[in-house]
Amino acid sequence: MEREFGFTQSDFNKVRSILVGLTGINLADSKESLVYSRLTPRIRKLGLKSTKEYLKYLEDNLDEQENFINALTTNLTSFYREPHHFSILAQYINQGESVKRIWCAASSTGEEPYSIAMSLVKAYGKFDHDVQIIASDIDSKVLEAANKGTYPIEKVEALPDKKSFFVKGKGSNVGLAKVVPQLRDMIEFIRINLLDESIPIEPNLDVIFCRNVMIYFDKDTQAKILTRLLAKLRPGGLYIAGHSENFSHFSHLIKPIGRTAYIKL
Repeated sequence: MEREFGFTQSDFNKVRSILVGLTGINLADSKESLVYSRLTPRIRKLGLKSTKEYLKYLEDNLDEQENFINALTTNLTSFYREPHHFSILAQYINQGESVKRIWCAASSTGEEPYSIAMSLVKAYGKFDHDVQIIASDIDSKVLEAANKGTYPIEKVEALPDKKSFFVKGKGSNVGLAKVVPQLRDMIEFIRINLLDESIPIEPNLDVIFCRNVMIYFDKDTQAKILTRLLAKLRPGGLYIAGHSENFSHFSHLIKPIGRTAYIKL
């Protein structure tokens, strides 16, 4: 099939090189078509004629980096995804651990931090607790969506506690559900690139959720990011990883306490 815009192997390699430099994310050889489809709307909007022209534009306009990253990062999420992690969080609280600050380091469109917030309400039996949730992502567009806290009704219909945490939309908002204000107020959304040397989060966090992020990085970058994250976590703090991530080779820093859950030593 003929493509609307020129896109060569050289262009694809340059895109991969730029993305790994900006985010640490390594794109596989098989992602060529995905890259083209993700960049095409942006090329069209800017009135450019090829990917090569777009890459020159990106080079000359640093503000475009945010749109470039937004286009190429993947955001797959759902409420209570990998539910055992939220049970582990509840157990951690119920065994008497002091939890005041939680960082959700890849919040995407918000389902994960709102699931954390709902888990806290159920663990403490009330909305009015003093736990702060910081939710970050590298993609500014998904953070905007997360900040609004509005979702298609089918995303929340299966949740047993939906009436406590969501309000159904009416009128022009029929078919949507919005998180209740008490839940929204528990979370601060902030854009963070995990590759940045300085991450604007104070240390001594009690819990970090960083799930299904490390799979996009090579081993050296994984080690660098994990070390950086653990520096923000207090000793005895809880670190939750994704189902495809294994940190057994970091046994000098963390010890496993369940399925892809760890305690900082």
